[in-house]
Amino acid sequence: MILRKRLFRGNKSVGWRVRGVRGATTVEENSFKAIELAVLEMMAAIEAANQIDPKEIVSVTFSVTSDIDVVFPAQVARSRSHWQHVPLLDVQQMYVKDGLKRCIRVLLHINTTLEQVEIKHVYLNRARHLRPDIQPV
Repeated sequence: MILRKRLFRGNKSVGWRVRGVRGATTVEENSFKAIELAVLEMMAAIEAANQIDPKEIVSVTFSVTSDIDVVFPAQVARSRSHWQHVPLLDVQQMYVKDGLKRCIRVLLHINTTLEQVEIKHVYLNRARHLRPDIQPV
């Protein structure tokens, strides 16, 4: 038997779905402190903007440009409260000539009742140029 969570919006029953949430930020230098601050700021903004409960996170993948190599963003994310059991992965972003430097990107898969159009993607610092169509949160 499969049990599914159901919530209600008004009188309408809404099922839970897995949704993707994107984010990105940049750092001014390749240092532990700069990366730690950037990752914590980005994850807090994504979590707050989408009302994410860490228990409902399916998985998180971080990618970094090749000029970031002093700490894994997943290591920083795992230090957050209630993130110890979240599956996390780090990968290196593919090289693109004249691409954004010192950039950290993230893709979260979450269980949520939000429709995909309701998801708020978060782009901070110089990464805002990656998605100028998205309003800052």
